[in-house]
Amino acid sequence: MEFPQQQKPAGDSKITYPPGVKEITEKISNDEVVKRLKMVVKTYMDMDQDSEEEKQQYLNLALHLASEFFLRNPNKDVRLLVACCLADIFRIYAPEAPYTSHDKLKDIFLFITRQLKGLEDTKSPQFNRYFYLLENLAWVKSYNICFELEDCNDIFIQLFKTLFSVINNSHNQKVQMHMLDLMSSIIMEGDGVTQELLDTILINLIPAHKNLNKQAYDLAKTLLKRTVQTIETCIANFFNQVLVMGKSSVSDLSEHVFDLIQELFSIDPLLLTSVMPQLEFKLKSNDGEERLAVVRLLAKLFGAKDSELATQNRPLWQCFLGRFNDIHVPVRLESVKFASHCLMNHPDLARDLTEFLKVRSHDPEEAIRHDVIVTIINAGKKDLNLVNDQLLGFVRERTLDKRWRVRKEAMMGLAQLFKKYCLHHEAGKEQAQKISWIKDKLLHIYYQNSIDDKLLVEKIFAQYMVPHSLDTEEKMKCLYYLYACLDTNAVKALNEMWKCQNMLRGLVRELLDLHKLPAVSHASSSHHTPLHHTTQNLPDAGKAQDFMKRFNQVLGEDEKLRVQLDTLISPTCSCKQAELCVREITRKLTFPKQPTNPFLEMVKFLLERIAPVHIDSEAISALVKLLNKSIEGTADDDEEGVTPDTAIRSGLELLKVLSFTHPTAFHSAETYESLLQCLKMEDDKVAEAAIQIFRNTGQKIETELQQIRSTLIPVLHQKAKRGTPHQAKQAVHCIHAIFCNKEVQLAQIFEPLSRSLNADVPEQLITPLVSLGHISLLAPDQFASPMKAIVANFIVKDLLMNDRSVGNKNGKLWTSDEEVSPEVLAKVQAIKLLVRWLLGMKNNQSKSANSTLRLLSAMLVSEGDLTEQKKISKSDMSRLRLAAGGAIMKLAQEPVYHDIITPEQFQLCGLVINDECYQVRQIFAQKLHLALVKLLLPLEYLAVFSLCAKDPVKERRAHARQCLLKNISIRREFINNNPLAHDKMMSLLPEYVVPYMIHLLAHDPDFTKPQDFEQLRDLKECLWFMLEVLMVQNENNSHAFLRKMVENIKQTKDAQCPDDPKANEKLYIVCDVALFVIVNKSTACHLESPKDPVLPSKFYTPPDKPKPSPVLSTVNKTLTVPGRRVYNKTTGSDSNTSTHSQPSSPDTVTSDLTTGASTIPKPRRGRPPKATPSPLANEKEGGAGKGRKRAAPAQDSAPSGEPNSIKIPKAEDVTQILDLQRQILDLVR
Repeated sequence: MEFPQQQKPAGDSKITYPPGVKEITEKISNDEVVKRLKMVVKTYMDMDQDSEEEKQQYLNLALHLASEFFLRNPNKDVRLLVACCLADIFRIYAPEAPYTSHDKLKDIFLFITRQLKGLEDTKSPQFNRYFYLLENLAWVKSYNICFELEDCNDIFIQLFKTLFSVINNSHNQKVQMHMLDLMSSIIMEGDGVTQELLDTILINLIPAHKNLNKQAYDLAKTLLKRTVQTIETCIANFFNQVLVMGKSSVSDLSEHVFDLIQELFSIDPLLLTSVMPQLEFKLKSNDGEERLAVVRLLAKLFGAKDSELATQNRPLWQCFLGRFNDIHVPVRLESVKFASHCLMNHPDLARDLTEFLKVRSHDPEEAIRHDVIVTIINAGKKDLNLVNDQLLGFVRERTLDKRWRVRKEAMMGLAQLFKKYCLHHEAGKEQAQKISWIKDKLLHIYYQNSIDDKLLVEKIFAQYMVPHSLDTEEKMKCLYYLYACLDTNAVKALNEMWKCQNMLRGLVRELLDLHKLPAVSHASSSHHTPLHHTTQNLPDAGKAQDFMKRFNQVLGEDEKLRVQLDTLISPTCSCKQAELCVREITRKLTFPKQPTNPFLEMVKFLLERIAPVHIDSEAISALVKLLNKSIEGTADDDEEGVTPDTAIRSGLELLKVLSFTHPTAFHSAETYESLLQCLKMEDDKVAEAAIQIFRNTGQKIETELQQIRSTLIPVLHQKAKRGTPHQAKQAVHCIHAIFCNKEVQLAQIFEPLSRSLNADVPEQLITPLVSLGHISLLAPDQFASPMKAIVANFIVKDLLMNDRSVGNKNGKLWTSDEEVSPEVLAKVQAIKLLVRWLLGMKNNQSKSANSTLRLLSAMLVSEGDLTEQKKISKSDMSRLRLAAGGAIMKLAQEPVYHDIITPEQFQLCGLVINDECYQVRQIFAQKLHLALVKLLLPLEYLAVFSLCAKDPVKERRAHARQCLLKNISIRREFINNNPLAHDKMMSLLPEYVVPYMIHLLAHDPDFTKPQDFEQLRDLKECLWFMLEVLMVQNENNSHAFLRKMVENIKQTKDAQCPDDPKANEKLYIVCDVALFVIVNKSTACHLESPKDPVLPSKFYTPPDKPKPSPVLSTVNKTLTVPGRRVYNKTTGSDSNTSTHSQPSSPDTVTSDLTTGASTIPKPRRGRPPKATPSPLANEKEGGAGKGRKRAAPAQDSAPSGEPNSIKIPKAEDVTQILDLQRQILDLVR
């Protein structure tokens, strides 16, 4: 624009004022100036651009109004009116302004800009004039004149700052529109936007300013949207200098670049078209904090609800995903946090995120694994469709995380999903089915050893799976159908949970009973045992012990508290009463001045575990009604996803379990009437469960419910005589448990059954044998003598010693239960009857136990074919071997019979674990483990697991190792928790299993050639199988104790055959291999043993005088401590104490009994079999490779040609012995 020569109002140039307006000079008052200016304003407002004459007439006035007198006038009204005049002058004289001086123009526009501040107060009387000024400037685009000025940027900056500062929520849309028009014209019609001007816009987007003036933010936002095409280049240049070139000095906003990028992206992504590649560069920065800032920014950009950045800029998205694997922990953490918003706002990106979340779910940092779970769960709670099965699988894995915080988050998250979608069905049945596995998984966690896990599972069950806040009917309906849908292991875990809670109630009952004793007894240490066991069931045992002592003290001082606690654990306590008691006890222990009370928290843990929040008489009644509806076919079984048969069976199983823990709640005629109806059903399992419920809960039936009694007795008699074996067992036990005249009742069953026994009809023998066996077990004084005749004349002579039928010769080693011949099933029950009869008598006065043990041993030696007539099939022989081995093991649990079991019989029993049939090995190992873990079997039977090292099936070896770990752990825990156990160390200390193991391996039928390298290697494997578990830790210098024990064995002889040089040679070779294993695996074994081990006299003779050893030229040393018998039977109380609340591992119950392991059979050793099974049969059966082994027949005396003493090796044998030494050294290395 060309500026014309400015005309000056010189002395000869007179200023023309509009008609009626007098001259405006400094000499008149402000009021008069305002009055005259208003008329001038009116004149200029009425003029338009076509009024050439008027324009020329008032030119001098226009120049005069730009004088210093007006521009610097202190009166704001004067300044406003002058500004309005000047705005009109620019409008009228456009496109050329009458002012040609650049400085004057700058002063004028700065002056006008200052007047625009008056727009701030919309209630001002002059606001309309300020609005007119703004409107005029915007409409004419007057500020565009400034483009020709060198320092126009100062004017624009001042204008923008003014407009952003005055805008507020009282302005209407027109004001905002004119401001936008004014600023956008400057941006769009200028040559570019300087950094300073850009800063005046962008500063309004910074969070701090945004919060102070929301209208300024909106104005800047709209301005940027309107000018996006023009201003984008300027923005790109700014970010390029800051991000790429690192010139933070170019702007005061440099430190806010990431906030600005986020805001600009939300305004219009096109503003950042050129900036995004710069962010990719920043993502690869070497500075971890810088990468973190960029990741935080991009997380917001990618995660924004309507953002399409991930699809529009795939390289940047892929680069961002790479930050999930960043070396900097905060960067990975921020990436994981972003995933939650991304999953919720962009489900289509879930596939991209899944793989990276998988890796982060295994991150070494606990916080990151925790946030992965939070991310997935939050998305799932919003909409289950947002998380795929793989993402939920990550949460499932983390329920077993090593860190409690992570496990807790995973478990609670799954519980919340279960409650929302499975319990409340918020997304329909299809979605509920998608996560139906959650209930099973959560309950499986109860198998974990951590008490924190168990407590959380109990809390989840009470609050999320079966919410205790529901009314009774709804609550029991949840429980009824939940129980029906659980898998086998989840059911076992739930049963174990109720068992543990019931056990804990019993411990609290013991504690309260102790407080009822006299003061002298009360002050004794008798409180220690229940307090200690209660502490073991609370988190943080160290603190829990102190808190429980304090709680016990409070109980002793506060009788009302004892009454409340007594009511809480009473069998008759209702759920509502329980809630009131818990609330009252908590109130009594609350101290208002304490913000945190760990003592109270611990007591709450205890109360939550013992309070009956689910089950009471009303609840049992509701369950029975549901069961009746299922029986009648009027229940909602199909809608709940279970068949009526499944609902009935699982419902009765549920009632059966509850009958153990809440027997008092069942005592009602209505409940028992329903159970009687179940007894008449065709389903055998249903009837069996009903009988067991009667057995557990019916103690008062005889005295209080005569009608139920009269109906029940004939049903029980019928089940004992003609029901299934399981029903017969439960019926006999039920009669014995609930009737006073049980002798008469049992006699009425015993006599007809004993007279009707007929071996020619084995199908009808099984139930009578079960009933007779259990009757003789429960009432030995009454039936032991009559049973002896039955045993001698029928069981042994007529049934076991005769093979009436010919078995199936298909060569299979195992068949399903349905395929086993009735005669073999009868023989198995006959063996069990013998054991029950002996266990009932608990004495061996008639030597019946010796005869029975010889019979069982003969059955094992003959491979199950006792008559050796070859009529019986191989699968049936497997059944009989298993029964015989299990019978010996059962008798060994009774001390009177354990004492008469010979080492040969023990070896025969133990070798069943190496049977050629996979299922025999599997079932025998499970029975052995269960008896050992309850401390029912002597320690020597733990040595049998060492033979599992030879099992060709990897799963069986792994299972055996887990059994060893469990048993050793329980024994150590029992010793630590029971001071009296120190008197029975030989029968409890796991290290004392070594002498039994060495003796057992020395008599292994596979160990025939002491110089054979393969056999020595097998020995080493068996020894290390046991020693590895024993030597995990060197507690109390146990490694030296083991070494000393083995050395002491070498100073003795084999008590089984002390005069047999070969037997002793094998014994010493096993010791040598054991010593080499111990020495090579431990550096601490050469230390001094804490005490001298004692050897079992049943297996080892007392030490002889020093004599040369025939093996490895060693010299036996004198044993300083005489040997004594190992096994001391633990008392009933000890056994009960050690069997609480250790759920079996799911792995021990999932193997399929109908399939074996497919291996190539290895040549059998020891006594040869009668008939070698065909390879095809072995392949079908999956028999173990080594085949079943038996101990060699015992020799009563040494051969006549051999002296009783041990020979010294001859000179020619030295080479052979040295070779043997080298073989052993090579072996252990």
